[in-house]
Amino acid sequence: MVLCTCITMEKSTGIIIRLTKLTETSLIVHWCTDTHGLIKTVAKGARRPKSAFAGKLDLFFEADIGWVENRKSELHTLRELRVLNYRERLRKRYVDTVVAAYFGELLAHVVELGYPVPELFDLLRRGLGYLEDQGADKRAFLHYERELARLLGVAHNRTSAALALEQAFGSLPRARAACLLAIDR
Repeated sequence: MVLCTCITMEKSTGIIIRLTKLTETSLIVHWCTDTHGLIKTVAKGARRPKSAFAGKLDLFFEADIGWVENRKSELHTLRELRVLNYRERLRKRYVDTVVAAYFGELLAHVVELGYPVPELFDLLRRGLGYLEDQGADKRAFLHYERELARLLGVAHNRTSAALALEQAFGSLPRARAACLLAIDR
């Protein structure tokens, strides 16, 4: 009798919304993907100078990724990636970087891991693209919140999107206030 120990690799397109140091050589990479929603992967050895991931993992990078799903935890193993968009222009102005980080943080705050919502991936992609092309402004910031509230079904005509999101999810990320201050400068 032969037992198959086949490993299936999941694939998707994702945008990095957070990076966390796991060990001296590895990173936890938080992704917003088009087909699997928010996921967390371990990039083993990514911090080594000669890693296959060297130069390919940074905030807001968009990539085609492949990972092996961990059946026991929410932390999967990143196996391959091909960067599609480095989004270098988001790093040129502080305010653009801060607002882009808020977009990702807000998504992570209101969406459960592994819950696929392609419309939210598209919203994040469009939001980051706008910040790259036009720069951060209050109109874009509020539009992102309004669209997120609408897509999540919590928008109300008589309430601001921020208030609707706060009422539905208990709070908003603390970074919101810093974003508004940075935009107003």
